[in-house]
Amino acid sequence: MDQLTFQIITISVLLILVLLIMLLIIRSYKKQKLKEKINELEFQKNQIDGSSISPELNKIETFLKNEKLETMYTDWCKRLEQLKKTELPKLTDMIIEADYSLSKVDHKSSVHKLAKLELEVYKTQTYSDVLLAEIMEITNSEEKNRAIIIKLKEKYRELYRKFDAEKGEYEEVSGYVKTQFENISARFDQFEDLMEKNEYTEVTKVVKALEEMLKHIEVVVEETPMIVVTANHVLDKKINEVQSIYDQMKKDGYPLDYLNIDYNIQEARKKINDSKERLKVLNLEDSLFELNILVEYFDSLFNDFEREKRDREIYEKNQQQFVQDLEKLNTLMVEIFQQINELKKAYDLSSTDVNTLNDKRQELTKLNEDYKILIDHTKNNTFAYSKLITEINGLTKRLKTIENEIQTTLKSIGNMKEDELRARQQLDEIKTILKDAKLKIRDYNLPIIPKTYYVEAKEADAAIKEVLKELGKMPITIEVLNTRVDTARDLALKLFTNNKDIIKTAMFAEMALVYGNRYRPIEQDLEKHLAYAELLFYRGEYQKSLETTVNALNRIDGRIYDKLVKLYEAKCENFS
Repeated sequence: MDQLTFQIITISVLLILVLLIMLLIIRSYKKQKLKEKINELEFQKNQIDGSSISPELNKIETFLKNEKLETMYTDWCKRLEQLKKTELPKLTDMIIEADYSLSKVDHKSSVHKLAKLELEVYKTQTYSDVLLAEIMEITNSEEKNRAIIIKLKEKYRELYRKFDAEKGEYEEVSGYVKTQFENISARFDQFEDLMEKNEYTEVTKVVKALEEMLKHIEVVVEETPMIVVTANHVLDKKINEVQSIYDQMKKDGYPLDYLNIDYNIQEARKKINDSKERLKVLNLEDSLFELNILVEYFDSLFNDFEREKRDREIYEKNQQQFVQDLEKLNTLMVEIFQQINELKKAYDLSSTDVNTLNDKRQELTKLNEDYKILIDHTKNNTFAYSKLITEINGLTKRLKTIENEIQTTLKSIGNMKEDELRARQQLDEIKTILKDAKLKIRDYNLPIIPKTYYVEAKEADAAIKEVLKELGKMPITIEVLNTRVDTARDLALKLFTNNKDIIKTAMFAEMALVYGNRYRPIEQDLEKHLAYAELLFYRGEYQKSLETTVNALNRIDGRIYDKLVKLYEAKCENFS
């Protein structure tokens, strides 16, 4: 137990020692970093102290020849003295205080003083840099400005050569441009005079002025010829051409008021004159841009003129076709309503058809009125032909719609007429079928005509009378008429078909009896069956008679049926 306690105490002591060592190391590291920061700020302070302000001021002493420069020199000296005797000593004191606090291991105080020191060093550095820059602007003025002036003179000579070579293109403006070149030359002379007097503060202003003047004259040299030729020749020619074409097209009846050409030409001339006036004082701001816009505008007018000519041809062609179609439809509508009462009497027209025709007549009347309005606008030159094309196309579409709906209604009425005509034709055909059916039944001289014949014949005759009754009505109901015709046709065909079947069956039965007579002497039993079959034949039961005869003969000759069929088919062909 004593040994365990000893081990715990030992470990605790060791941990405490390790912590103390770590704290010492951390404190030493912080102190070292703060010391390095103090040394760095002291180095910056020494750099400020050793700056080249004094040597640069000494240079100025050699060319102090004007009062303004002497005033500036005196101010710089005072500011340098302020730097040397006040600002730098203040920094030295602050460095000492920060270093002292650090030596006393007062980290909190050291950090606070170090922050204030860093701010003061930055302010003093800025103060020194500004002062040095102001002084060097004068000391380096001659060398720097000479270099700038050399380049500006080269540019001046290049621009003047270009102007002199193309002087004719400047026309009436050449004198103003030459004067500006002379002004620039005078500025160069002013520069030399100021340099001779060491008036470096004014030299800078002259150099900046020269830079601006050369930049402006460069634009003048580049753009003035284009402005002159555009304003004096290109636009003038285009305006005259546009005016000439416009006047002729107006005389030819083109609606061009919407283009506002007279007003726009007037405004264009104002802008051109304004550009010329500003050009006299070499004010080129936006002039070329504005003139180019005018050129584009007048170019676009030529396209507008061509489009109007093309649209006029299209409009006149569409209008001509519309007028032809409108006149046809007007004539058709008049004819329809001239006959409408007769049609109502002749046919049971539906209220839908009649209402449709009335509606279409009203729509056609409105269409004629709208077309008259369009013609008035055309005569007054109110709208462009492009708009007139849209209007005439709209009217054409309406015309086609009305025409299609009228044709649909007329087709319905026309079908009624066709149905009536077809009913009359079919009635004749039905009568012929019925007549043929009656003649055939009588031509064969049947011993007895079946009762079904008389029933069917009576029904067919009654159906024909119903058709005649419908055809005699005023107005005719086509649907009822078609039903009556279909019924009559079906009954007549039924009678004809049934008569044909009766005749053929009777023919077959008679032929079988005649054929069977040859076997009567041979087969006594056959006599009885044939006699019964003959009795059936004369009763009008032709089908039973045929079956009885065939069954009796089949006992004698197994092929009798085939023989009878061939004889029957041959006889039927002759009968047909």
